[in-house]
Amino acid sequence: MTLPLQKSRIQSIDLLRGLVMIIMALDHSRDFFHAATNSGIDPLDFAKTSPILFLTRWITHFCAPVFVFLSGTSIYFVSQRKTKQEVSQFLLTRGIWLMIMELTIVDIGWVFNLRFSYVVGAVIWVLGLCMIVLALLIHLPRNILFIVALLIVFGHNLLDPIDAGVTDTLGGFVYSVMHVPHEFKIDEGHRFLLLYPLIPWVGVMALGFIFGELYKSSLDAARRKKILLMLGSGCIALFILLRSKDFYGESLHWKTQSTGIFTVLSFINVTKYPPSLLYLLMTIGPAMLFLAVTENWRSNIAQVIITYGRVPFFYYLVHIYLLHSIAYILFLTSGHHLSEIIVQNNFGSELPSGFGVHLWQTYLLWIGAVVLLYFPCRWYNNYKSTHTNWWLSYL
Repeated sequence: MTLPLQKSRIQSIDLLRGLVMIIMALDHSRDFFHAATNSGIDPLDFAKTSPILFLTRWITHFCAPVFVFLSGTSIYFVSQRKTKQEVSQFLLTRGIWLMIMELTIVDIGWVFNLRFSYVVGAVIWVLGLCMIVLALLIHLPRNILFIVALLIVFGHNLLDPIDAGVTDTLGGFVYSVMHVPHEFKIDEGHRFLLLYPLIPWVGVMALGFIFGELYKSSLDAARRKKILLMLGSGCIALFILLRSKDFYGESLHWKTQSTGIFTVLSFINVTKYPPSLLYLLMTIGPAMLFLAVTENWRSNIAQVIITYGRVPFFYYLVHIYLLHSIAYILFLTSGHHLSEIIVQNNFGSELPSGFGVHLWQTYLLWIGAVVLLYFPCRWYNNYKSTHTNWWLSYL
């Protein structure tokens, strides 16, 4: 029996969120530890990458869209316990809070640079921005909101032809906030990279909000599973169809490569910044299939993963500082000195080029970091479950 939303968390959603948080740490471990990455090698560049390096980066493509989508679903659950006015106020204040956190605490964790010479508006930034917009959108009739979200997600690639014209002007900044990543020069010593624009992420969050209706207590689990299987399979089928024709939804065309495996990788190599329609279909589709088959999954491993999924923002903050600290420990214990640290005025590591370890060692460090993260996450999850302080909903 499915319990009412206000009395029960949906474990499969926490499980999926926890899994993508673990996978996210792999990508960031590669950023901090992998020697080739630190030397500027793009894992998606077929002239320089290997299949395992490509897939190490590619698998992490699932993280941002699933996280934003499920954030919308979580907002739906909140809306079942509060009035629309209360939800709007919460979204507005939490959205502003997240954007401030991105530009301060999160960015410091990434570069350990208190001068803020290079600031990035990334996934936490866009989560906050989407929440602010959703604070208004939730007042729309549900069917209208659904149509608006679909139009945003399926139609935003029509803007691609004008993306290249963004300049360091107020108009350019506004358009960049809306749709295209761009690096803005504030002055000689400060730059701002807007990496995650609003469109189509706000559409993804709005669809996640609508998606929450599948978890109403009036809908039985068997019916929900059928719907999830149809939706997930439909997204994947549409991705394959559009990608094979290669005429809409992706600006990066796939090509026949030197080997069969690289040709397959070219087929699934789609644009993340901003996320193309095919990128979203490729990631959200399998996520729905995962939810369909794991709703009744109960195991010790599942409970561990769920722990991460119940404290996502806390996990995000702690994992950045933990990984960066481990990178410094590796750096200093391998014979380097603090004098070699580079004060960056661009998007990249402040550790010198060439520093790092092999990919297999990066995987070991990733696993070790995830294990370490379990203990503070378990503590914080237990604390949240036994306390009702207002600030807990912001962390």
